[in-house]
Amino acid sequence: MESGTWASYVAAWLATVALILLSTHLRRRRKLNLPPGPKPWPIIGNLNLIGALPHRSIHELSQKYGPIMQLRFGSFPVVVGSSVAMAKLFLKTHDVTFASRPKTAAGKYTTYNYSDITWSPYGPYWRQARKMCLMELFSARRLESYEYIRVEETKSLLSSLYKQSNSPVDLKDHLSTVSLNVISRMVLGKKYLDENVEGSIVTPEEFKKMLDELFLLSGVLNIGDSIPWIDFLDLQGYVKRMKVLSKKFDRFLEHVLDEHNARRKGVENYVAKDMVDVLLQFADDPTLEVKLERHGVKAFTQDLIAGGTESSAVTVEWAISELLRKPELFDKATEELDRVIGKERWVEEKDIPNLPYLDTIVKETMRMHPVAPMLVPRFSREDIKIADYDIPKDTRVLVNVWTIGRDPEIWDQPNEFIPERFIGKNIDVKGQDFELLPFGTGRRMCPGYSLGLKVIQSSLANLLHGFKWKLPGDMKPGDLSMEEIFGLSTPKKIPLVAMAEPRLPAHLYDM
Repeated sequence: MESGTWASYVAAWLATVALILLSTHLRRRRKLNLPPGPKPWPIIGNLNLIGALPHRSIHELSQKYGPIMQLRFGSFPVVVGSSVAMAKLFLKTHDVTFASRPKTAAGKYTTYNYSDITWSPYGPYWRQARKMCLMELFSARRLESYEYIRVEETKSLLSSLYKQSNSPVDLKDHLSTVSLNVISRMVLGKKYLDENVEGSIVTPEEFKKMLDELFLLSGVLNIGDSIPWIDFLDLQGYVKRMKVLSKKFDRFLEHVLDEHNARRKGVENYVAKDMVDVLLQFADDPTLEVKLERHGVKAFTQDLIAGGTESSAVTVEWAISELLRKPELFDKATEELDRVIGKERWVEEKDIPNLPYLDTIVKETMRMHPVAPMLVPRFSREDIKIADYDIPKDTRVLVNVWTIGRDPEIWDQPNEFIPERFIGKNIDVKGQDFELLPFGTGRRMCPGYSLGLKVIQSSLANLLHGFKWKLPGDMKPGDLSMEEIFGLSTPKKIPLVAMAEPRLPAHLYDM
């Protein structure tokens, strides 16, 4: 009897404590002033409102709920900033609070368990990685030393297009080739991806497919990332694809590192010839705060190749597509090129500051078609108030730069491609002007943006200088598809097929 009474007292006491804790939790939740947003469903939250192009779905929701909005993706709260003011608060004023990345299957399976610079969490390892990028890998001195590579590969692109004059060409394929060759030579030291080169273990076509898959899988809305308790089911098959892709990249990267280590072995005071050499020297450095392991070198190398290839090819393809829809803009661009460059030479990187109209085309393309329309997701490392709203710790954060680029309060006729809107305006793409953030800003800004910008500007300038572009057959500008595919990058759904007619003396194409 006494035993039963004691057990009843314990049960009553535990129930009381549980009720107190629950009521305290509920009171705390009631007191939170959360941003406005649609009411979530049990289990799925607001995932039912997100379509195949999440940045557009979220844009539509933000038109109803405002520039700061709370959603729920399965088990996780998600806050979206969709205005210049919100972008400043998340990415500048409170940059440190939102400087980390959420854990996702893409980060785990495709970047050696968050070992690259994109997905690694905020902390000593990431800070060290960022310093390596800024001080060594993407320093002005190193990028300048590789200019000859960019020149050679651009000329190879122009020569290839000349040989296919007045025939339909898949422009993205050509752009990806030149970007891939530039990055391969800068990062790996040679064209590992050319079947005609000794040591190649994957064809350019296979590698381009791998890169497309990497960017798609890095940006997909994987259900397991939002509802962890069903992650093991892999309902969409994304995790299986990530694992397959990871094995393909690892085979290639192991080969690259083995070759580089063999080349360095036994050589005193070895001088780094490429970025992998630099990374391997960091891996040998006993003074690093966090040791750079072999898997970290591979993750960094993959990041450098993928980021450097995708952003420039996607942006230039969008630029040419937009110009084909407004042929009169071609005339303005070529008039400037003929006046500044003349018709007896190609555009050099040093010429770019003297081509202001070209600069407006690049900016307008990045406004309408940011490579990463919601940047890479972040999350709050602590409880914080933003614009008088409570953002609890571990809330995922998205900044929709696609919406900012279409804000009618900032841009006149925001859905129209009008490069002239940038004439006389001191707006750049380097993270200082929050109206235009194609590379992000703050601590997690893309560290390779300066290289990406060089490749985009010089390749677009020479494509416009060297060729008159037109659509094949009887196709009209209005027939050109401008649909997109969502991933970590947002390329055209239907690749641009166009015809290039040479507009310079024939001897310039003989390279």
